Amino acid sequence: MLCGCFAASAFFVEIWNWRCFPIGKLDHQLNEEIRDKEVRVIGADGTQLGIMSSADALNLAYEKDLDLVKISPTATPPVCKIMDYGKFRFEQIKKEKEAKKNQRVVEIKEVRMSPNIDVADFNVKLKNAQKFLTEGNRVKVTVRFRGREMAHTSIGEELLKNFGASCAEVANVEKNPKLDGRHMSMFLSPKNAK
Repeated sequence: MLCGCFAASAFFVEIWNWRCFPIGKLDHQLNEEIRDKEVRVIGADGTQLGIMSSADALNLAYEKDLDLVKISPTATPPVCKIMDYGKFRFEQIKKEKEAKKNQRVVEIKEVRMSPNIDVADFNVKLKNAQKFLTEGNRVKVTVRFRGREMAHTSIGEELLKNFGASCAEVANVEKNPKLDGRHMSMFLSPKNAK
């Protein structure tokens, strides 16, 4: 049976070892995780150090205060590189953030109308759609039919065609008007889309 202080100290050592690796999900096998018999080793400066046992490669990495990282597990023998893994992950995350920052997400904005819309309201909807299109977003224009309006879907189709023609200088009609249940919709995409 263990004494209380020894058990507590063993518990804290276990916690310390657990907190020793602050990196979340590791993409590569590191240091002691590499259990291959032989590995091909690449130095920190990119030079080939040859094929050696994983224990020797690990000792070589520890001498330089760096990590041994398996970069090509499918090769025979697996290829490992001596590097500062924390710095490598930091640079990788930085590149991913930079790529995400330069990415442009195209949104689909929706403009809704009814078949008996007034001219002033139509112009407001048209102005909003043109603003969305100049910002580089796609626009879905929808006409909703209620009750007996379903008998006059041709009015909604004509309304959508007029809307598309009014936006012709800033947009292309991507999908022509199509009836889906009680809604008829049409998609517009900006002309200057890259």
